Amino acid sequence: MKKIVEPLLEWYLKNKRDLPWREDTDPYHVWISEIMLQQTRIEAVLGYYKRFMERVPTIEDLSKIDEDELLKLWEGLGYYSRARNLKKAAMMIMEKYHGIFPSTYSDILSLPGIGEYTAGAIGSISFHLKEVAIDGNVLRVYARYNNSDIDVKSDKIKKEVGSKIKDILPDNSGDFNQALMELGEVICLPNTLPKCEICPLKETCKAHKYHKELELPRQSIKMDKKEEYLTVFILIWNKKIAICKRKDGLLKNMWEFPNKEGHLSIKEVKELFPSSSIFEGISNTHVFTHKKWYMKSYVVSLVDKIGDYEWVSLEDIHNQYALPTAFKPFLKNISK
Repeated sequence: MKKIVEPLLEWYLKNKRDLPWREDTDPYHVWISEIMLQQTRIEAVLGYYKRFMERVPTIEDLSKIDEDELLKLWEGLGYYSRARNLKKAAMMIMEKYHGIFPSTYSDILSLPGIGEYTAGAIGSISFHLKEVAIDGNVLRVYARYNNSDIDVKSDKIKKEVGSKIKDILPDNSGDFNQALMELGEVICLPNTLPKCEICPLKETCKAHKYHKELELPRQSIKMDKKEEYLTVFILIWNKKIAICKRKDGLLKNMWEFPNKEGHLSIKEVKELFPSSSIFEGISNTHVFTHKKWYMKSYVVSLVDKIGDYEWVSLEDIHNQYALPTAFKPFLKNISK
């Protein structure tokens, strides 16, 4: 593995992408970008990162921002607990570390929402700590380079790989960690033919030597997603729309349109909302990490206001309230 250090760093310094969070090594900038990039493509994050930094430029600003405004900034990125944990961590930094981002691995790891990967990334990039940042890209590069059929979903394997990579970390550990990740993102691609012809490690990569790039890495069998059925109600009264917060479960405390479990018939909906004008709306299927929602909707024009809902305008929804991606398609019904 020591053979990869020099060519990988040389390749990275010549070819690394020009990204806004790489303009400096400020731990706040690295932290926000790493949290945003979890489960999200770089192209999608660029706009979010710019808007976030314009509105929340410091840790203190993040600790004080209203949660609804924070979630609106995060709207569309998904996994909203990440945003809530950002604020919790910012408050902790203000209280425990006097507003200064902690500089030791253990202290960084103690912050809400920060795991071993993120702590390693921030620690190495911002503070030159000899810590690894092991993500799916790094595990894929490792498996292919060594022609190893390790299960990259195994936590035990992740720790073993982390230990081996830590042994070869150079002094500029931040650049090296980013180089490994970058190689996996732009060269050693998943689920498609990797760009071996321009890879800086092709001369010593064993998977390339034995033409096994597409066979690796091995992954454990994926579990089937749990399927759930929902009926969504677009309730309209006096040109206002009803929204409410989810009380528990997936997307807890997020704004949503009222809904019920199961797919209701229009007859059943008329029984729920008598003396109302009702028509069928669009359907939507939304896939989460472990669940799949099959959603159908009805648009209900009410004569009288009902229920304990927040009644807001369409403009308010667009500008003030963070609506999870699962419910976004139903905005089309309202616009019509």
